[in-house]
Amino acid sequence: MKIWYVGAYGIVSTTAMLGGKLIEKGRMETTGLVSELPQFEGIEKYAPLKFEFGGHEVRKVENAYVASLQHWELNRHFELDQLEEVREDLEKIRAEKGTAINCGKGVQALGELDVLENEVQTLSEIVERLERDVKRFADSETVMINSASTEPIIRYNEKYHDTLDGFEKMIEENAKEYASASMLYAYVALKNGIPYGNFTPSVGSSLPALKELAIEKKVPHAGNDGKTGETLVKTTLAPMFAYRNLKVLGWMSYNILGDLDGLVLSHKENKESKVISKDKVLEKIYGYSPFSITQIEYFPSLADNKTAFDFIHFEGFLGRKMKFYFIWDAIDAIVAAPLTIDIARFLLFAKKEGMYGVIKEMGFFFKSPMETRNVNTHSQFEELVRWYQENA
Repeated sequence: MKIWYVGAYGIVSTTAMLGGKLIEKGRMETTGLVSELPQFEGIEKYAPLKFEFGGHEVRKVENAYVASLQHWELNRHFELDQLEEVREDLEKIRAEKGTAINCGKGVQALGELDVLENEVQTLSEIVERLERDVKRFADSETVMINSASTEPIIRYNEKYHDTLDGFEKMIEENAKEYASASMLYAYVALKNGIPYGNFTPSVGSSLPALKELAIEKKVPHAGNDGKTGETLVKTTLAPMFAYRNLKVLGWMSYNILGDLDGLVLSHKENKESKVISKDKVLEKIYGYSPFSITQIEYFPSLADNKTAFDFIHFEGFLGRKMKFYFIWDAIDAIVAAPLTIDIARFLLFAKKEGMYGVIKEMGFFFKSPMETRNVNTHSQFEELVRWYQENA
């Protein structure tokens, strides 16, 4: 199978490429891959663990090996001999120049960007270049995964975002203030029949216009915002209080992280959509909104170690107030990277079984799954298993 990563040289994408190639060579176990659980037996017929990777990138880096080495030097999140074992494979992966249009000050903080908007003037030209790159790589086995940095919340415009005709008019009229990189990538993927998974909180394919395009072209898509760490624990633990009829009075989540993700999210406009994505899950689970504090802070020395401190205040029998605490400490790329492969595999499965539009049964993988309010990890997993087994 082929995976086209938006943000190809980021730590999540490069870790997925490294792991994918090691698995392909039989040099690594499949621990961390949901799609390799016994419940999903037979998925290799649809999406074998043999990979070709490509993508778009906005930073100046020579190839995926160099990018992986840079991330390793900061994080030591895998063994160096693992990287050297697939060095030749990664050196062949050279990302195409992407767009960072309306990606905010956070992305600008990554340094000098090598982006299409430095070369061309209009949205039409940007889309044309993105489409050319993708079509040169893609075939019927291709999925696009957006693992780029989080964008600011885009200003919604009914004229351009509600219908496919309107969206294409936005491109034609060069209405740049209403466009963002993630929606342009999603448009290119869906227009060309390529399943699209949005691993970020950015708008991606969630616009009504792009949902319309997915239906018209009969393409599956899913998102948004990969559920990998603190929110995974929150949506697994929170139902326990509901099952026991305990009232959650308040939930504080304090997240600290470093690396490029933390740097981008240290800017308020980029952070906003991430906080919203993390914060809404409690209301969806309980049907009421406990007092909540959700903070994300940049802590440079942590590198890719993401640490979260959670405090839950709850009320039990006889009105007694009690407390629960937990700490999540994990290497973000290690928990996130395999999920991007899972999402690609399930989307390819969906395509080959003739499913299209939003695949809401894949909500298990996302903080803010489209077209469903179910964020309960337990029932999401059951839904994923049932969907797969009924259609395989």
